[in-house]
Amino acid sequence: MNFENIKLDVADGVARLTIDRPKAMNALNSKTLDEIEEAFNYCRENESVRALVISGAGDKAFVAGADIKELAQMTPLSAKDLAYRGQQVYALVEHMGKPTVAMINGFALGGGLELALACNLRTASTSAKMGLPEVSLGIIPGYGGTQRLSRVAGPAVAREWILTGDMFGAEEAHRVGVVNRIFPPEELEAGTMKLVGSILSRGPIAVRFAIEAISRGSNMPQREGEILESDLFGLAASTEDMREGMSAFLEKRKPHFQGK
Repeated sequence: MNFENIKLDVADGVARLTIDRPKAMNALNSKTLDEIEEAFNYCRENESVRALVISGAGDKAFVAGADIKELAQMTPLSAKDLAYRGQQVYALVEHMGKPTVAMINGFALGGGLELALACNLRTASTSAKMGLPEVSLGIIPGYGGTQRLSRVAGPAVAREWILTGDMFGAEEAHRVGVVNRIFPPEELEAGTMKLVGSILSRGPIAVRFAIEAISRGSNMPQREGEILESDLFGLAASTEDMREGMSAFLEKRKPHFQGK
């Protein structure tokens, strides 16, 4: 697959998607969004991909936001279309059904933070800066930020981050639950891949069901979510992976899951 603004590499079951516009702080223009969509579809459909890690090229930015030159030309209708387009693309990673991790190696602002929020997990360098500064441009987050941030960190955090438009450091992001783990810059990649490796050592069907239960259940009343959980629990009990996992525990050995 040949891309202009991103890189996609797959090794040992892990796809590494890198937003590769370092001179533009990896900002998301229309071309980049199209390529990200193509990469997401590839990762979702390719059985050899068991997890996806997203990062930005260089050490300055994960994604510094949308391309302001493009945004400045918006009309009301084109702005709505753009927001809907971004939401559609980000929904692909949110509902991929495979573990997705945003590895935030610098600025994650606006559409960049919204991309990270669409992932299952977020790791960050201690030097990273995050925020949703759209109100300082006279607009609001449009790629799902007003919805996902409140679900990830709660409405109070979402109101503070969105209404002030301020940037926040990695430690504060970790404190309020926006980021799962933080690492020194030189340890970010190794720490992130260790986290991914831990997930991939578990039963792949169980991991997929757990992601589904959490994602779908967060939009349901608790009792409906519990019913969904019990249904998925029952399905998991029908798999060869369940029998292997139970046998390995009783036999005091490591399980060898096959995803069946």
